[in-house]
Amino acid sequence: MSPTPPALLIKFPGTNCDAETARALEAAGFSTSIVPVSLITPEHLAAAKLVVFSGGFSYGDYVMAGRIAQLVSEVKLGDSLQKFIANGGYVLGICNGFQIMTKLGVLPEGSLIDNASGRFQCRWVKLKNVAPHSPYLADLPDDFELPIAHAEGRFVAAEGKAQQYMDEGLVALTYKDDVNGSTLKIAALQDKTGRVFGLMPHPERFILPEDHYDPDWCARKRHGWGYYLFRSVWREISGQRKLVA
Repeated sequence: MSPTPPALLIKFPGTNCDAETARALEAAGFSTSIVPVSLITPEHLAAAKLVVFSGGFSYGDYVMAGRIAQLVSEVKLGDSLQKFIANGGYVLGICNGFQIMTKLGVLPEGSLIDNASGRFQCRWVKLKNVAPHSPYLADLPDDFELPIAHAEGRFVAAEGKAQQYMDEGLVALTYKDDVNGSTLKIAALQDKTGRVFGLMPHPERFILPEDHYDPDWCARKRHGWGYYLFRSVWREISGQRKLVA
């Protein structure tokens, strides 16, 4: 496997985190390409190892967050995303990307709806790593923090489903506090393979220690916690996890 596996970032009108997500991926070891959804083809997916739906406000979040992006993706890609996953591909969705992925049906069934507060929330949150063997979380501690920025981040599912996801290991991250009213405080989900992962917090916004609000945090780690999420999946895809303890 190439030490610089290719990551494909699909850009929608209104997406505004693709450039910083690409920088984060490159810092972790990926090569990246950002392709507007108007130009995307199944061949782009076939050439990638990781497909990323970045954060932002695709199509202005009109109708509901991620809905128009879902419909356009289905027209442009057909079933090629599902084939990409079936063939061993990795897919990451951040914030709006998480919302898109739930609507595309590649993550456990559920919806991300208006925060219980009724307000857009932009702040740092404490998280619990409940899937420490996830390709995306293996290099992260049991507890860490990342920033959030969303208005529709409250995860809900049919009665009993959220607990089922927790029992089956499909919940990857939970909030330590009740941040937005999400059922069981769910902040991230993964599919049964662990290769498809969606989260509401923004790891790309905490790559450098200097990104943290506490100036003393810089003395604790060489990188911010978000870096370790991208580095973790890089190690998995590139095969370096087996080589580097």
